[in-house]
Amino acid sequence: MFGAVESPTHAARPAVPTRLRWQWSRLPGLAAVELYAALAARQQVFAVEQNCAYLDADGHDPHAWHLLGWSEHATPVLAAYLRVVDPGRKFAEPSIGRVLTVPPYRGVGQGRVLMREGIARTHRVWPEAPIMIAAQQRLEAFYASLGFRTVSAPYAEDGIPHVDMRLGTRTHADPVASD
Repeated sequence: MFGAVESPTHAARPAVPTRLRWQWSRLPGLAAVELYAALAARQQVFAVEQNCAYLDADGHDPHAWHLLGWSEHATPVLAAYLRVVDPGRKFAEPSIGRVLTVPPYRGVGQGRVLMREGIARTHRVWPEAPIMIAAQQRLEAFYASLGFRTVSAPYAEDGIPHVDMRLGTRTHADPVASD
């Protein structure tokens, strides 16, 4: 059994980003214990830590890729997670969301590693498409450091200030550049 529901506060914080085993899957490809780990982490971070009552099961999970970063311990623990929602669901472009690292893996660059992995995998699935993110405004500089540009005014989502950001400048209507 995965150590997915262990209290993350009892684990020691790594000094540098931990090497993670990446799992990239559509919802039907996740085992029950893997899905449980992802949903538990999402609830812990977005509902409990951020004190935000919202519907996490928003209908987009069946239309998304899920990137899970598992620790390489004897009993794997979910350390990082994000999902990539298919184009046409939230935005015209594919969109990264539900980005999280659990507390023991924060503050050492693991979020940057997670985002780079998510961006690379999204580009493999949709090589010509820009990537959108509805970013919490407090993380705008972090996403900008990864190449995202702010494309909206701030707005409230579930009581938290957000901005829409885009990586890449092409839109689906733009022609593909030729060499």
